[in-house]
Amino acid sequence: MTVDAYLNPDFDTTEKLIFLCMSFAMVTLCVFTILGGVRISVMSVDRKERRRELYDRSMNRVQRFYEMIISATSVMSFSCAYIICNHIYSVLQGEVGSAEYELFGTFISIWEGWKDFVLLLFICISCVLNSILDRIVIPLKKIDKEEKASVRMLGMFYVICILLYLNVIGDESEYSPVMLYYLGLMVGRFVYFDASFIDFLLALKNVFKNLYLLIFGLLITGILCYFGFENGYLLERNYYLIGAFYTHLFMLVSVFVLHHSHLINLIVRKPRGYKEEGEEGENDYEDGGYDGYVGEYDGEYDEGYEEEYEYEDEGGYDEYEEYEEDEGYDESPDAYEEYDDYE
Repeated sequence: MTVDAYLNPDFDTTEKLIFLCMSFAMVTLCVFTILGGVRISVMSVDRKERRRELYDRSMNRVQRFYEMIISATSVMSFSCAYIICNHIYSVLQGEVGSAEYELFGTFISIWEGWKDFVLLLFICISCVLNSILDRIVIPLKKIDKEEKASVRMLGMFYVICILLYLNVIGDESEYSPVMLYYLGLMVGRFVYFDASFIDFLLALKNVFKNLYLLIFGLLITGILCYFGFENGYLLERNYYLIGAFYTHLFMLVSVFVLHHSHLINLIVRKPRGYKEEGEEGENDYEDGGYDGYVGEYDGEYDEGYEEEYEYEDEGGYDEYEEYEEDEGYDESPDAYEEYDDYE
């Protein structure tokens, strides 16, 4: 298989725009569904807190959905890297002694002797890619570390479901090693050396809490892959997993556009006076200390100002002005002493 077969040169710009619009529509539809569910869930919240709770829950749920797509794309990139490397190795095995075999001699020796370590390296790279995407490219600040970890683990199960389906439909690729790695990581998330039964139950609870995200992700992937393969945007002669990876790239671009365009804020508006996490206390001096100081200062100033006017009404200022006009104003110590004598 050539590089052109992997990249699909027949997938032109017009078709890419159509597929991107389709991806954007599907992702947006899922986001609106999540927002609708959140609006129903906050009906039982006290009316005073409902608007704030609606905003917090909406941003949190939507960003968890974004994290699911980011995680799935990162994990899928590792899977595709393995499939492509393994395919290149299989092709080269049938060309022993050729110029291409000699050219890839280093790759063949690494793949034969260090294949498992290469897979582990791919996993590490996918984790780094995931962190770059959800912290820099698409910063998700409304979900905490525990929620991110739970969604990322669910993202691995998401890819396992896709790989299981590809095995069922008879794709020629070997997905077993990849699935074993993912299963090992998921088991490690549930059961680790110092984990208690309570920790296991909490991890299981977080999985069921985000299960609807898995369902949404699989539905979008299934519909978009069917649309892509049916219209020739994705290659059937290619590995289906690579087609699914292309699909997730378009979904990732849709998430990027949705997140940075702030279209959700047109539906769920930020409450008046709402402070983002980390802004609490940033304007403490202005909200509390400064206002309090201004009030206290105003009181003292007003009181002193009134006394000043009282002194003026009693004639103190008039006498001083007469003295200033008659004698002239001088800032020297002698002048101050004469002024005191004058008073």
